[in-house]
Amino acid sequence: MRNYKIITDSTCDLPSTVIRELDVHVIPMEYILDGVSHHQDIEDEGEETASFYGSLREGKVSSTSMINTARFIGVFEPYLKAGQDILHISFSSALSGSYNASRMAAEELKELYPERKILVLDSIAASIGQGLLVYHAALKKRQGLTHEELYVWLEENKKQICHWFTVEDLMHLKRGGRISALSANIGTALNIKPILSVNMEGKLVNLGKVMGRKKSLSELIIKMKTSIETPENQVVIIGHGDSLKDAEFLSSKLKNELHVKEVIMTQIGPIIGSHTGPGMIGLTFIGDREPQQPS
Repeated sequence: MRNYKIITDSTCDLPSTVIRELDVHVIPMEYILDGVSHHQDIEDEGEETASFYGSLREGKVSSTSMINTARFIGVFEPYLKAGQDILHISFSSALSGSYNASRMAAEELKELYPERKILVLDSIAASIGQGLLVYHAALKKRQGLTHEELYVWLEENKKQICHWFTVEDLMHLKRGGRISALSANIGTALNIKPILSVNMEGKLVNLGKVMGRKKSLSELIIKMKTSIETPENQVVIIGHGDSLKDAEFLSSKLKNELHVKEVIMTQIGPIIGSHTGPGMIGLTFIGDREPQQPS
């Protein structure tokens, strides 16, 4: 079997311990906090993320930028020179231009290394949803799937990755253009919390709203119960934006009520956190990802 490397980017929001265990190359993405540029620390054990959310709570503003073609070439080429093929799992093309940049990098490198194979996959996923897809990809590689077999498996199964999440502060969604200023102001005044997902096209969609934080967390569990498949066999990922107590509450519920096999808890890093803000919390699992009507 030809040797190959799985590569993704830091929007996957996997914990550093899991990244090391999976032997996946994660490309750090860039965020600009209060005018200062940073590359997300893939080895962060929590310090960078805590500091980042603390800055947002103080009113500082963060934005992000995509990975360009030149940077992808810089990451891919050493593996090609070493005789390895590449399978790159990208952040949803509906949410970032990084997928197209990675494809352009692959095309340029194929001319220089015609004996190597570079496959680029649009995950149509975001954050921990992308992370869950990467997690399963690494396990399938360990089971012996070839480069091409794994790519086919991912294409056939990526639409089963379900994302459900909510946010605490609507103003971050407003700044990202996800909701209008009027909706954000009214929602904040009324303590309305949106229930969000990523649809089959990889786009962020608002599929409901509830009053208050506790109801929003309960709604996440309800959404999961209605769409998960064989929870007792599943590894579920819970992601949070510096909101550990809420993540632990969700984890306890999933273990006690759905008897999931394992829960991986992770912090949502500065890239996704720039758009969702402190208090974002979500879960991802395998199930029915068909579009649902707002509740």
